[in-house]
This record gives sequence, C-alpha cells and structure tokens, in this order.
Amino acid sequence: MALKKELIEILACPQCKGGIKVLPDGDGLACAKCRVVYPVRDDIPIMLVEQAVPEQEWTGSK
Repeated sequence: MALKKELIEILACPQCKGGIKVLPDGDGLACAKCRVVYPVRDDIPIMLVEQAVPEQEWTGSK
C-alpha cells in the first residue's frame, strides 16, 4: 500500500513547515528547502527532525 495522495497533501516538513515531495521509489519524503529526506517505513512517514537524513547521504530505507 503506497502513501495516499491526501496524506501527502497535508504533510509538511516539521523543521521549516514547507512542502514535501515523495521520492520516486516511495521510500522517503524530501524537503527541498531543508535538503533532507524523511524515511518511510512500512508505509508510515517518519516525520521526526532527528530521523531526517541529508539528501546527499540518502541511500534509501531498504
């Protein structure tokens, strides 16, 4: 089960409150402003600043 479009539309980056986008493989949510990725595990977005990974270090959650 993939993330629902309605959920993605209401989620915001917890750090800057900006919009997020789903990565093409669906295993992360990216904030362009903060340049971080929040992991998605078992179809649950982990929207904690402490769990965010810098874009350049993101390798996916699998």
